[in-house]
Amino acid sequence: MDVNLLYPLAGVLVGLAVGLTGVGGGSLMTPLLVLLFGFHPVTAVGTDLLYASATKTVGTAVHGWRGTVDWRVVARLASGSVPATLVTLAALSLAGARDEDTGHVIAVVLGAALILSAIATLFRAPLVERMQRRFGTLSQAWLARLTILLGAVLGVLVSLTSVGAGALGMTALLALYPRAPINRLVGSDIAHAVPLTLLAGIGHWLLGSVDFGLLGSLLIGSIPGIIVGSLIASRVSDRVLGPALATILGIVGIRLLF
Repeated sequence: MDVNLLYPLAGVLVGLAVGLTGVGGGSLMTPLLVLLFGFHPVTAVGTDLLYASATKTVGTAVHGWRGTVDWRVVARLASGSVPATLVTLAALSLAGARDEDTGHVIAVVLGAALILSAIATLFRAPLVERMQRRFGTLSQAWLARLTILLGAVLGVLVSLTSVGAGALGMTALLALYPRAPINRLVGSDIAHAVPLTLLAGIGHWLLGSVDFGLLGSLLIGSIPGIIVGSLIASRVSDRVLGPALATILGIVGIRLLF
């Protein structure tokens, strides 16, 4: 079998996971491309960013239609993430995106981000409860500043690894906005990911680190995968999916680090 036929299959599997758990596809797709298919880390990140922008645009349209996007939160996040993304892309360009040392640094940061995502997935409830006690009495001015700072951190992480906007971003939003409906925070997180991943993806494209053939193959598989995963999500227990997903992310993160 031509290995290219495995790319749509990878898209199906990641799409299923996204539909079942809501986890960001980058947490699974980028390490899959690096470890299983042997892509350079920068190519994996750049391709996955455009892949994420395409899939999350559909999700944003649905949430926007349902009125489950807080555009004020999206604007605050973007105020931090857009300049942070531009600075990170400029740093990648100066360092040499295709350089072996750059690839090693990205692999290490990716591994660390996956381990943090695993922790955020497995211990989200106690982490959010503890952070809410700390941030729950913040003034609106400080809340805005921290949201912008969160956007900046996500801009750097996502531009370098395509990971972070899902598990980490959502955990932080739940802590900062404890009174907001969860579906509005989910919608806001997805809506913010569209300009973030699109801008970062275009930047990686200009750096020559996007494989468009791979991108098309992944999208072909992921769309039906997300649909099927979303349809059967209600039939699978979160008590099984959460620990299983966290374990996978943790193992992959450790593998990338060592």
